[in-house]
Amino acid sequence: MSERPYTAEQVDLAVREISEPGRLRRAEEIVTHAVPNLERIIDGALHDGGWFSQGHEQQVGQAANEPDPKLREARLHALVADESRLAMLVGVTVGFALARELAAPGTAAAEADPDASDHDPNGAPPA
Repeated sequence: MSERPYTAEQVDLAVREISEPGRLRRAEEIVTHAVPNLERIIDGALHDGGWFSQGHEQQVGQAANEPDPKLREARLHALVADESRLAMLVGVTVGFALARELAAPGTAAAEADPDASDHDPNGAPPA
């Protein structure tokens, strides 16, 4: 996979391309197969990032205990929307990492451990 940065125009074009009907069919099959592991990764990333911290729990409690039904509903909708956006962003990040790893096995380990870049993808030291 290319290490070059993508321009906004390239990303816009790619998004238009994958928006065409039927373009995501194969990707959906692959993702469906990987759902249990992807859910675990995304859940872990959200928790590690503090998205479901004590502050989040407090917001849930405040929304649930709101005495005004209309305000309670509005707060709950806002929480669901925020969580959906966060999960989407983490999911896209995981998707990029997965694509990079599929294109170049060992990429994720090398990026997580800068010292690993001196080793081959199988962990062998440099020659």
